[in-house]
Amino acid sequence: MNSNQDTVVQPLNAQAHSGRDASPASPTSQIPIAISPRLYNRDLAPTERKGRSWSAYSIFTLWANDVHSLGNYAFAIGLFALGLGGWQVLGALGIGAVLLFALLNLSGFMGQKTGVPFPVMSRIAFGIHGAQIPALIRGGVAIAWFGIQTYLASVVLRVLLIALAPGLKPLDDGSILGLSPLGWIAFVGLWIVQVVIVSYGMEMIRKYEAFAGPIILVTMLALAIWMFARAGFSIAWHTDNSLEGPAMWGHILGGGALWVSIYGTFVLNFCDFTRAAKSKGSIVKGNFWGIPVNMLLFGAISVVLAGAQFKIDGRIITSPSDVVEAIPNTFLLAGASLALLVLTIAVNLMANFVAPTYALTNLFPKRLNFRKAAIVSAVIGLVILPWNLYNNPAVIVYFLGGLGALLGPLFGVIMADYWLIRRGRVNVRELYTEEPDGEYHYRRGFNPRAIAALLPAAAVALAIAFVPALAVLSEFAWFFGAGLGAAAYWLVADRKREFHDADGEAIAVPVVH
Repeated sequence: MNSNQDTVVQPLNAQAHSGRDASPASPTSQIPIAISPRLYNRDLAPTERKGRSWSAYSIFTLWANDVHSLGNYAFAIGLFALGLGGWQVLGALGIGAVLLFALLNLSGFMGQKTGVPFPVMSRIAFGIHGAQIPALIRGGVAIAWFGIQTYLASVVLRVLLIALAPGLKPLDDGSILGLSPLGWIAFVGLWIVQVVIVSYGMEMIRKYEAFAGPIILVTMLALAIWMFARAGFSIAWHTDNSLEGPAMWGHILGGGALWVSIYGTFVLNFCDFTRAAKSKGSIVKGNFWGIPVNMLLFGAISVVLAGAQFKIDGRIITSPSDVVEAIPNTFLLAGASLALLVLTIAVNLMANFVAPTYALTNLFPKRLNFRKAAIVSAVIGLVILPWNLYNNPAVIVYFLGGLGALLGPLFGVIMADYWLIRRGRVNVRELYTEEPDGEYHYRRGFNPRAIAALLPAAAVALAIAFVPALAVLSEFAWFFGAGLGAAAYWLVADRKREFHDADGEAIAVPVVH
């Protein structure tokens, strides 16, 4: 291979490069290759198998935190409010959990085999430069929600501070760029905590998730038991407007589909976490306890919280925070509020911080490592004044909703390329070279076939999201987008290419007619 001034020829192995968070070792190879600094740094490099630390428990605690997020509780309780009974809510969540378990295993296996983060994984289908498209879309969605979720957590912290120290109430008056002085103190304080955690890399995130998971589970179970006791150890299993027949089944299936859509971000970039998984078994075991089992526990807690409150006074709560506010003991209220803050930070770190950090690292690998990219992501999440975004329905619906609608088509293209076309055969070393004859160079670093497959699927997904006449399909938008993206790529992909495995040995892939 020829090299130029921006390319260095060196072996892609742990001895050549080492780092705290990601050892840049190709899974199996020590063969020299022309590595481009525009595509490579130690945080983007594949993790070395012997240094992987994410166990089944690590994967489980991801879901122990994220599944029990306040937004998810609002969704599940919303199904109860729509007229689904307790068992029907559990059925909807169960359907979604089974589908997610399968999808997350497929996505997770990719990361465990190759050891690369999502932006690098995207190079396989979209090309070494075309990968910026899915990485920036995923990162753009996440970075806005990072700021919004930090703001929502700061509201809880602000209320807690006033409850513990009423003398702070005057600081909650007035407005500086949309927030009171106390609001700024709460927001910046939580912002700093998250930046500090992420600045220590993925290993620190793993430790925080492992710490937060049990706290969240115990807190939510305690809230459910307390509400169950308040309701006389029985609950209302449905509201007065309970559904039956086709309408009931429509909401059950629609609820299951929306449950998958909520996790459309994670099924796309789950490899950011599983790249450090010890084995496929760790992923399967962690996902099993974290998805179907944990989600059914989550559903049971949701039903108890909503059903108990409805029995007590005929009111439907919107989230567990409503229950926390009703706790009569200040000490217990403070403890529950702190648990919710721990939860929100845990969810924000995994859902909304990792993705943009890797996206920025992938965009400027010569200038940004994981820590620097995390700080840049956090600064962007601050300067966009996210409370103003949250209070602007147009931004939420059209900008963030539009970007979110593209996640399904992206998932379809990437999964079809990896599992159906390549059948899991990837040359990891060539993901980091700009040589024109590189396997993932395509045309000037872009795969026009992947882009051609993405466009029509994206158009359909956006139409379903925004065209009122297609609103009946909105609950299944993610599946339409993912299915069309996969089908379109299957039709246009070049099956005559000679693919390579991670060892760099040519493998002849038969032409599929």
